Parts: sequence; C-alpha cells; structure tokens
Amino acid sequence: MSEIQTGSTQLWNEDLAPTSAAQRTWRWYHFSALWVGMVMCIPAYTLSASLIESGMSGYQAVLTVFLANAIVLLPMLLIGHAGTKYGIPYAVLARASFGTAGAKLPALMRAIVACGWYGIQTWFGGQMIYTLLGVMLGGEFGGAAIAGLGINGGQLLCFLVFWAIQFWYIVHGMDAIRKLETYTAPLKILICFVLLGWVYNKAGGFGDLLSAPSQFVEGGKKAGQFWSVFWPSLTAMVGFWATLALNIPDFTRFAKTQRDQVIGQSVGLPVPMGLLAMMAVIVTSATVVLYGKAIWDPVDLSSRMTGVAVLIALLILLIDTVSVNLAANLVGPAYDFSSLAPKQISYKIGGYITAGIAILMMPWKILESTQGYIFTWLIGYSALLGPIAGILIIDYYMVRKTELDVPELYREDGQYSYGSGWNVTALVAFVIGVLPNIPGFLNAAFPAAFPDVAPIFKTLYTYAWFVGIAISAVVYGLMMKGKALPAAQAARP
Repeated sequence: MSEIQTGSTQLWNEDLAPTSAAQRTWRWYHFSALWVGMVMCIPAYTLSASLIESGMSGYQAVLTVFLANAIVLLPMLLIGHAGTKYGIPYAVLARASFGTAGAKLPALMRAIVACGWYGIQTWFGGQMIYTLLGVMLGGEFGGAAIAGLGINGGQLLCFLVFWAIQFWYIVHGMDAIRKLETYTAPLKILICFVLLGWVYNKAGGFGDLLSAPSQFVEGGKKAGQFWSVFWPSLTAMVGFWATLALNIPDFTRFAKTQRDQVIGQSVGLPVPMGLLAMMAVIVTSATVVLYGKAIWDPVDLSSRMTGVAVLIALLILLIDTVSVNLAANLVGPAYDFSSLAPKQISYKIGGYITAGIAILMMPWKILESTQGYIFTWLIGYSALLGPIAGILIIDYYMVRKTELDVPELYREDGQYSYGSGWNVTALVAFVIGVLPNIPGFLNAAFPAAFPDVAPIFKTLYTYAWFVGIAISAVVYGLMMKGKALPAAQAARP
C-alpha cells in the first residue's frame, strides 16, 4: 500500500486503492445473491414484453433472454478476473490499456450510462409509490402534467421521495449494499413462487400466452421476419448487462478467490434471468384470463390486486428496486467519477454525483416507447461499451498475459502513462469500433433527420455490441502486437 501511495495523489485515494485481504469477504454465494438480486427487477421482467410485442412466442422470448445472458457472462468472467487477482476497480484496470489519463474516457462513458439506468430504476420505484398512494386515495393524484417535464406533480414528488430513500445506502457504502443483496435475494425467489401461485389460483391456470405461436410462422403477421427481429433483440438483451460486464471488477475485487467469482456469477446470472423471463410470460398469460388483456408491467398488475396484497406486492417491488439500483447502477459510476479526480471525489461523492445526474436525465422520457428503449437506449450504449470491453480483454489477456504492475497504475509517470497519460492505440481501436454503428444509431434515434442511411449500416447496428467488441479487439490486438509493455515508459524516480 505504501508503495502505491508514493504515486500520484491525482490517481489514488482509499476507495480506488487495491482491496486488502481483510476486505475480501465475498464468497460464491454472495455473488450469486448479488446476481439473483439484480436479475429480479422490473426492467428485466418487462424485457420479455418487448420481445413478445415484437412478434416472438413465449418460448422464443425466454430463450433469447437466456442466450443473451450466457453470452454476456463470458466478458464478465474475463474482466472480473483482474478485479479478483489485483483488487482493483474497473476505473483503475482501464489505465493499463487506455493510459493513466486516457482511462477517464471509458470511466466517464460507463458512468453516464449507469446514471441513466439509476434514473430509470428510480423512476420505477417512484411509480410504485405513486401507484400505492393512488390505491390508498382511491384514484390518481397530482393534477395535470408539468410543462416541459411530461409528468404531474404527484409523479415528480414520488420520484424524488424514492430517490431520497436510496441516499442512506450511498452514505453507508459498499458493505451495506452487500448485506442488502444477500438478505433480499431469497425473499425475491420466494415472492416469485408466491406470485405464480396467486395467478394460477385466480385464473384457474396459466392461460394460453405461453403456448401461443409466434407471429413469424407461415401465415402470421410477420411471417419470415424472425431473424430480422431476433438479432437486434439479442443485441439489446446483451446490452442490458453490458455496463456490468465492464465494471464487474468493482465487485470481484472483494472476492475471496477466483473460484468464488466464477462460480457465483455463473450460477447467478444466465439461469435466473431466463427463469424470470419465463415467469413474466406465465404471469402475463394469466392476466389475459383475469383482466382481458396482457399486463406486462408488474406495478400495474400489483395495483389491480385487492386488500393487503397490494401493499405487500408494492413493498416487495420497492425493496427489490432499491437493491437492484444500488448494486447495478451506483457502485460502478461512484468509482468511475472518483477516478476522474481522486483527490477531490471520494466513492461517496461519486455516488452523490450519480444520483444528481440521474434526475437531470429525466428517465421517464427514455421509457416513452419500446423503440426508444430498445433501439436507441439499449443498443445505442452497447455500441459504445462493446469496444471498451474488447480493448480491456485483449490488453489483459493477450498483451499483458494477466500480469499487471499494480503500483504503476497509480503513477502519472509510470509505465502505463504512455504519451502524456494517453494510449493512442486504445483510442484508435475504440473509435474504429464505434464508427460503423454511428449511422445506424442516428437513423434509430432521429429517423426524420437521418432517413437515408444505407441498409448495410442499419444491419450493422442490429449487431452493435458484437460489431464493436470484435472490431476494437482485432484492431487493438494488431496495433499492440509484440508490445509486452506500453510503448512509452518512464523510469521510476
């Protein structure tokens, strides 16, 4: 530790320093609980809705979700290795490939995306409070929508209340989040079975939605269009956890052993995510019988329950949303913002910044349409984060052979300073990895302004994460070939 602290105070603080043996308390079941806790969330539940609305059958939607999470598990395990081996967070690991100054770019990109997710989850939590109060008061409240915001005063107030609730965990730090995830994960699994039992008894079965054919079969509304829907959907599902695939070292740095992080993540992510998707389809199938239409929003479904069931259902969803939001969308950006100016920004202050930006992003506008949610938000940021993942993996495994000089990561004049702190090779690989996806993104985000984008770019955009990670990995690997250490090294003083 003392050797690291002799480095630059602009690159080091206690939150960014490698974890000590005493801090490595996470076993495999902590990681499994973390993932079960994060998987059991409202956005993950509603992912199946977006797939079935696009024409898939229930089974196709569930398999797509499972496959996407099996794919994204691989970079998580690969990148997570460095966190466990060296005890460093993502923002510090990125210095090995991007440079001690250049690492601020991928850290900032990851942080801004997480701020958006933090806002989205906070909006869901606020909507639950709004729904609960509406049930108690016997109807909606808050009046007309506020000009410029698009939501009424009641919705805004509930959003801010839920935002404030999460501040307690920002103040009390990482260990409080670990305990919350560990204790609430079993409760969430139990609630899933209770919900299945409730709809089965109420509806007298699970309905026909799960067995309904897709719209892609011969004679269906979208006959022959399966692959044109499957690939962008798969990319979007991968994008759902693309942020965590990058900053997973922020968690694995607390692992007792590599075995703990590998087994814990492998058990906790793909299968629970697929099972949640299946449960969403089954429950929604029953709502067709109960209410005459498919209700994919669990908050809406909870509001239709009667008696004490409403209160219990919404309270469980509130606890769920708090635990997911803090683990998935606060820890990473808090470290990332801290890495931008370690002397001035601690982990807690980074958390405050995350929470502040989340409000300014007005998350309800991101969620206004499925088109905006999947094709603009999920695929759009996966196009940015995929190339970063490709560079990190190639650098750590192919260039460094998993060997890092940790003290040098905290020195502005060390071997990872490259040219003035920036590794131009990483920047070039990143730009080349992002460029092919820009025309498709512009067409998806602003179709009126960019209507004439060539079909090839639209097609590439449907594979955005895969295109980005592959191109950047190849370019970075070729440009860094034979360089066991960075090109520009400075001797230690």
